[in-house]
Amino acid sequence: MAALPAPPTLPRVRVLATGGTIAGAHTDGSRSYQAAAFSIDTLIRAVPQLATLARLEVEQVAALGSQDMNEAVWLKLAARAQAALAEPDVAAVVITHGTDTMEETGYFLNLTVPSDKPIVLVGAMRPATEISADGPMNLYNAVAVAAHPGARGRGVLVVANDEIHFAREVAKTNTTQVGTFKATHRGLAGLVHAGRLHLYAPPVRRHTTASEFSLAGVTALPRVDIVYAHAGMGRELIDAAVRAGAKGLVIAGVGDGNLNAVALAAAAAAARAGVAVVRSSRTGGGVVERNLEVDDDALGFIAADELNPQKARVLLMLGLTRTSDPRGLQEMFFTY
Repeated sequence: MAALPAPPTLPRVRVLATGGTIAGAHTDGSRSYQAAAFSIDTLIRAVPQLATLARLEVEQVAALGSQDMNEAVWLKLAARAQAALAEPDVAAVVITHGTDTMEETGYFLNLTVPSDKPIVLVGAMRPATEISADGPMNLYNAVAVAAHPGARGRGVLVVANDEIHFAREVAKTNTTQVGTFKATHRGLAGLVHAGRLHLYAPPVRRHTTASEFSLAGVTALPRVDIVYAHAGMGRELIDAAVRAGAKGLVIAGVGDGNLNAVALAAAAAAARAGVAVVRSSRTGGGVVERNLEVDDDALGFIAADELNPQKARVLLMLGLTRTSDPRGLQEMFFTY
């Protein structure tokens, strides 16, 4: 772990690196690039202004594109974040991460790291060698947010494109644009302009220090698969997930989490067999209402409420470490 020089009166911030486009480099003269090509030390040295914000310590936890992020890295990342925040003079943690699955990692940490100190995830849409790379300013702003006392107690945050997002609310909505992250329900957590913060209302759902989830003794998470609904859908993918050992299924349903009759029968059979079945929506917004078009009570289903399929999967995996009762799981979806 390397320490970077800064005035001793500044807050101490641990930077945990996982790779991603923010650390990416072009591999030839074309548009293609390799994620996680640069170490976190290299990224920090490229933004010397960071030394005016905090006393930074850096740790390379992983080096991958976030399309390769998995539960094993989540467990390691949560453990490293918790260990850092448990040190009395560490004020915050910043995590560099690819944008593809940043919302999932952020939400996982939001539910599993019981600290009110800031955890801020940051990435980039353009690799470090790109014209007008967005990574350096994003990283500067992320450290500024993490070091700010007002960020404390707000849960895990995501910083990009001069915006501050709650990890629970944020979603990636565009494949390539720097403004890809949007808050799909309650709006921004705040703005940050060249390190100057404008914070808005705090989060309304339980997180971090109020979360019931613990990773103590957890070495692996229950298998939960996502099945994408569509016109003319059959039952084959649902049946295959059950045969493969899924303990939970998230249906990315049409509209209000709906399925056609064939797929609905397969999902009901899975629920009767003890598989937790969550109805989410592929629409990208809105609330999946319980017992509106589907009789969730009769079929033993769980409504995802506000969570998109990928975040519903995160919560269901954690929920299954505590209970397999659909009623208990449903309450978690209303709570978190």
